[in-house]
Amino acid sequence: MTFKEGLLEGKVALVTGGRTGIGAAIANGLAQLGAKVFAAGLPPPADTADTLARTVEQVTLDVCSTDEVNAVLGRFERLDIVVNCAGVIRRGDEHQVEVFEKVLDINLNGTMRVCAAARALLKQSSGCIVNTASMLSFFGGGLVPAYSASKGAVAQLTKSLAIAYAADDIRVNAVAPGWIATPLTQALQNDDSRSQAILGRTPLARWGSPDEVAQVALFLCTPAASFMTAAISRHSVDAR
Repeated sequence: MTFKEGLLEGKVALVTGGRTGIGAAIANGLAQLGAKVFAAGLPPPADTADTLARTVEQVTLDVCSTDEVNAVLGRFERLDIVVNCAGVIRRGDEHQVEVFEKVLDINLNGTMRVCAAARALLKQSSGCIVNTASMLSFFGGGLVPAYSASKGAVAQLTKSLAIAYAADDIRVNAVAPGWIATPLTQALQNDDSRSQAILGRTPLARWGSPDEVAQVALFLCTPAASFMTAAISRHSVDAR
């Protein structure tokens, strides 16, 4: 752990998509720093479930439902940190309009639903939001037009909300992971030729870990980032 123990003691955090992958790593990291953490999302498949700290409370949430988002946020009396990690990718199928629309509804609209519902609570605590963009926010992906479009939009949404929410003393930043070993990339990791091609254009020549992304997200939630807003933290580059 990079940070001082108890740094976020007394803080309350909500992590959407927090039951697996990068979201679970961030939820655990926030809990290690003393925050009361709620990991929200749909139950992950048994073979992709991550081990959450015992102190992390799991909450069922479909970010595509405005009613569910409002109901979950309505249970909070205090909220200091929101991390939006809920997201999907449908490689090869995203050229189908109905799939394209669904991916955008989860990745982009879901992020906005949670931000909008959390704003009043975060204003009370001078809290912060960390969204999840992607390296695909900066270039296209032929097999994933919806994912690329949604993550490009999340980056711009982050900048726009940072401006809009600044008057409420709410900071809004984003992380933009590169090639990270998560359930979303498992099929690529399992394909030797695809994996080697990816690593061949990755400067550090390896897959990143969810914990490595979490460390940057945690920084954005701490007092060390108190004058940072509208930042998109890139974790790696794709040397195409």
